[in-house]
Amino acid sequence: MNMGTLKAELEQLNIPKGVYSLTGGLPNESYCIAQKDNKREVYYSERGSKSSLKTFENENTACEYFLALMKKQKF
Repeated sequence: MNMGTLKAELEQLNIPKGVYSLTGGLPNESYCIAQKDNKREVYYSERGSKSSLKTFENENTACEYFLALMKKQKF
């Protein structure tokens, strides 16, 4: 899975765009996936801080983890 496929899956599942960021950063109260160096980070952003940070070696694994995480949430 890549970022394009992830975006399409999230849209198909009707997950609200305001609860996640596919470009990282520190948006308030959002789940984020971002590229840092040659790795991908998945985390929850709240009050300018990253929590529950997980780092992945490849895009596929990070995207699959992010999608599974979003499916578990109740929006």
